[in-house]
Amino acid sequence: NLGWRVLMLVAQTIAGLFYLANKICLAFAERSSQRKRKFRILAWTMYLIGLPAWVAIFISHRNWIAAAVEAGGGPAMLMGLIIAIRGKGKEPRWLNYFSSAAIVAGFSLSLHSFGGLTSLTQVLEVSLVLGYLVGTYNLARINPQGYYWFMAMNASNACLMAIEGFVWLTIQQVISLGFVIWARANARKGTG
Repeated sequence: NLGWRVLMLVAQTIAGLFYLANKICLAFAERSSQRKRKFRILAWTMYLIGLPAWVAIFISHRNWIAAAVEAGGGPAMLMGLIIAIRGKGKEPRWLNYFSSAAIVAGFSLSLHSFGGLTSLTQVLEVSLVLGYLVGTYNLARINPQGYYWFMAMNASNACLMAIEGFVWLTIQQVISLGFVIWARANARKGTG
Protein backbone atom coordinates (compact mmCIF):
# COMPACT_ATOMS: atom_id res chain seq x y z
CA ASN A 1 0.00 0.00 0.00
CA LEU A 2 1.03 3.59 -0.60
CA GLY A 3 1.26 4.60 3.07
CA TRP A 4 3.69 1.77 3.85
CA ARG A 5 5.87 2.62 0.84
CA VAL A 6 6.01 6.29 1.84
CA LEU A 7 6.89 5.33 5.42
CA MET A 8 9.69 3.04 4.21
CA LEU A 9 10.99 5.76 1.88
CA VAL A 10 11.10 8.21 4.80
CA ALA A 11 12.85 5.61 6.99
CA GLN A 12 15.39 4.89 4.23
CA THR A 13 16.06 8.60 3.79
CA ILE A 14 16.56 9.22 7.51
CA ALA A 15 18.63 6.06 8.02
CA GLY A 16 20.78 6.65 4.98
CA LEU A 17 21.39 10.35 5.40
CA PHE A 18 22.15 10.32 9.11
CA TYR A 19 24.42 7.27 8.99
CA LEU A 20 26.21 8.74 5.97
CA ALA A 21 26.55 12.05 7.85
CA ASN A 22 28.11 10.06 10.72
CA LYS A 23 30.77 8.62 8.40
CA ILE A 24 31.47 12.01 6.82
CA CYS A 25 31.86 13.66 10.23
CA LEU A 26 34.15 10.87 11.46
CA ALA A 27 36.30 11.30 8.35
CA PHE A 28 36.56 15.05 8.93
CA ALA A 29 37.27 14.50 12.63
CA GLU A 30 40.30 12.42 11.66
CA ARG A 31 41.41 15.10 9.23
CA SER A 32 40.93 18.19 11.42
CA SER A 33 42.97 18.61 14.58
CA GLN A 34 41.33 21.94 15.45
CA ARG A 35 37.71 20.84 15.12
CA LYS A 36 38.11 17.15 15.94
CA ARG A 37 35.91 17.36 19.05
CA LYS A 38 33.09 19.20 17.23
CA PHE A 39 33.11 16.70 14.37
CA ARG A 40 33.06 13.76 16.80
CA ILE A 41 30.11 15.21 18.72
CA LEU A 42 28.27 15.78 15.45
CA ALA A 43 29.19 12.28 14.20
CA TRP A 44 27.80 10.51 17.27
CA THR A 45 24.68 12.70 17.29
CA MET A 46 23.99 11.82 13.63
CA TYR A 47 24.46 8.14 14.42
CA LEU A 48 21.94 8.24 17.27
CA ILE A 49 19.37 10.09 15.15
CA GLY A 50 19.59 7.51 12.35
CA LEU A 51 19.44 4.49 14.66
CA PRO A 52 15.63 4.14 15.03
CA ALA A 53 15.10 4.29 11.26
CA TRP A 54 17.63 1.50 10.64
CA VAL A 55 15.99 -0.65 13.31
CA ALA A 56 12.59 -0.10 11.64
CA ILE A 57 13.98 -1.03 8.21
CA PHE A 58 15.57 -4.24 9.50
CA ILE A 59 12.35 -5.19 11.34
CA SER A 60 10.25 -4.51 8.24
CA HIS A 61 12.26 -7.16 6.36
CA ARG A 62 12.51 -9.55 9.30
CA ASN A 63 16.25 -9.07 9.62
CA TRP A 64 15.95 -9.86 13.32
CA ILE A 65 19.66 -10.33 13.97
CA ALA A 66 20.52 -6.94 12.52
CA ALA A 67 17.54 -5.21 14.16
CA ALA A 68 18.26 -6.59 17.63
CA VAL A 69 21.95 -5.84 17.57
CA GLU A 70 21.55 -2.46 15.87
CA ALA A 71 19.29 -1.43 18.73
CA GLY A 72 21.77 -2.94 21.20
CA GLY A 73 24.52 -0.75 19.74
CA GLY A 74 22.80 2.37 21.06
CA PRO A 75 24.80 2.31 24.32
CA ALA A 76 28.10 2.26 22.39
CA MET A 77 26.87 5.24 20.34
CA LEU A 78 25.93 7.04 23.54
CA MET A 79 29.37 6.25 24.95
CA GLY A 80 30.96 7.74 21.82
CA LEU A 81 28.94 10.92 22.26
CA ILE A 82 29.83 11.19 25.96
CA ILE A 83 33.53 10.64 25.23
CA ALA A 84 33.38 13.26 22.46
CA ILE A 85 31.81 15.76 24.89
CA ARG A 86 33.73 14.96 28.10
CA GLY A 87 36.94 13.39 26.80
CA LYS A 88 38.34 9.87 26.89
CA GLY A 89 38.42 8.35 30.35
CA LYS A 90 35.61 10.60 31.62
CA GLU A 91 32.70 8.46 30.44
CA PRO A 92 30.61 6.66 33.08
CA ARG A 93 32.26 3.32 33.81
CA TRP A 94 28.89 1.55 33.89
CA LEU A 95 28.26 2.59 30.27
CA ASN A 96 31.41 0.83 29.12
CA TYR A 97 30.29 -2.39 30.85
CA PHE A 98 26.74 -1.99 29.58
CA SER A 99 27.97 -1.49 26.00
CA SER A 100 30.12 -4.61 26.19
CA ALA A 101 27.28 -6.65 27.66
CA ALA A 102 24.85 -5.41 24.98
CA ILE A 103 27.26 -6.54 22.25
CA VAL A 104 27.63 -10.06 23.66
CA ALA A 105 23.97 -10.47 24.61
CA GLY A 106 22.56 -9.13 21.36
CA PHE A 107 24.80 -11.27 19.20
CA SER A 108 24.27 -14.44 21.27
CA LEU A 109 20.49 -14.07 21.46
CA SER A 110 20.26 -13.43 17.74
CA LEU A 111 22.18 -16.58 16.85
CA HIS A 112 20.21 -18.62 19.37
CA SER A 113 16.85 -17.42 18.09
CA PHE A 114 17.68 -18.62 14.57
CA GLY A 115 19.35 -21.85 15.66
CA GLY A 116 22.53 -20.86 13.85
CA LEU A 117 23.03 -19.50 10.36
CA THR A 118 20.66 -20.84 7.71
CA SER A 119 20.71 -18.32 4.84
CA LEU A 120 22.94 -15.87 2.96
CA THR A 121 21.05 -12.91 4.39
CA GLN A 122 21.75 -14.18 7.92
CA VAL A 123 25.47 -14.50 7.12
CA LEU A 124 25.41 -10.92 5.83
CA GLU A 125 23.52 -9.84 8.94
CA VAL A 126 26.12 -11.47 11.21
CA SER A 127 28.97 -9.80 9.31
CA LEU A 128 27.11 -6.49 9.44
CA VAL A 129 26.43 -6.92 13.15
CA LEU A 130 30.00 -7.79 14.09
CA GLY A 131 31.34 -4.88 12.06
CA TYR A 132 28.79 -2.52 13.54
CA LEU A 133 29.19 -3.52 17.17
CA VAL A 134 32.95 -3.94 17.32
CA GLY A 135 33.52 -0.91 15.08
CA THR A 136 31.16 1.34 17.03
CA TYR A 137 32.66 0.24 20.34
CA ASN A 138 36.24 0.80 19.13
CA LEU A 139 35.50 4.16 17.57
CA ALA A 140 33.60 5.25 20.68
CA ARG A 141 36.79 4.47 22.63
CA ILE A 142 38.77 6.48 20.01
CA ASN A 143 40.48 3.37 18.62
CA PRO A 144 40.98 3.78 14.85
CA GLN A 145 40.96 -0.02 14.36
CA GLY A 146 37.18 0.37 14.47
CA TYR A 147 37.29 1.66 10.91
CA TYR A 148 38.28 -1.80 9.63
CA TRP A 149 35.18 -3.23 11.31
CA PHE A 150 33.08 -0.48 9.76
CA MET A 151 34.43 -1.44 6.34
CA ALA A 152 33.11 -4.99 6.87
CA MET A 153 29.81 -3.59 8.15
CA ASN A 154 29.27 -1.26 5.18
CA ALA A 155 30.21 -3.92 2.61
CA SER A 156 27.92 -6.53 4.20
CA ASN A 157 25.06 -4.08 4.58
CA ALA A 158 25.43 -2.92 0.96
CA CYS A 159 25.06 -6.54 -0.17
CA LEU A 160 22.08 -7.13 2.15
CA MET A 161 20.30 -3.96 1.03
CA ALA A 162 20.92 -4.86 -2.64
CA ILE A 163 19.45 -8.35 -2.13
CA GLU A 164 16.38 -6.83 -0.45
CA GLY A 165 15.86 -4.19 -3.15
CA PHE A 166 16.81 -1.02 -1.22
CA VAL A 167 18.61 0.79 -4.02
CA TRP A 168 19.11 4.06 -2.14
CA LEU A 169 20.47 2.31 0.95
CA THR A 170 22.80 0.18 -1.18
CA ILE A 171 24.25 3.34 -2.74
CA GLN A 172 24.46 5.02 0.67
CA GLN A 173 26.40 2.06 2.09
CA VAL A 174 28.90 2.16 -0.80
CA ILE A 175 29.38 5.92 -0.31
CA SER A 176 29.74 5.38 3.44
CA LEU A 177 32.38 2.73 2.78
CA GLY A 178 34.37 5.32 0.83
CA PHE A 179 34.23 7.77 3.74
CA VAL A 180 35.23 5.04 6.21
CA ILE A 181 38.26 4.19 4.08
CA TRP A 182 39.13 7.89 3.91
CA ALA A 183 38.69 8.27 7.69
CA ARG A 184 41.02 5.31 8.34
CA ALA A 185 43.62 6.77 5.97
CA ASN A 186 43.40 10.09 7.84
CA ALA A 187 43.64 8.31 11.20
CA ARG A 188 46.73 6.43 10.00
CA LYS A 189 48.40 9.72 9.09
CA GLY A 190 47.53 11.22 12.48
CA THR A 191 47.65 8.39 14.99
CA GLY A 192 48.79 5.24 13.19
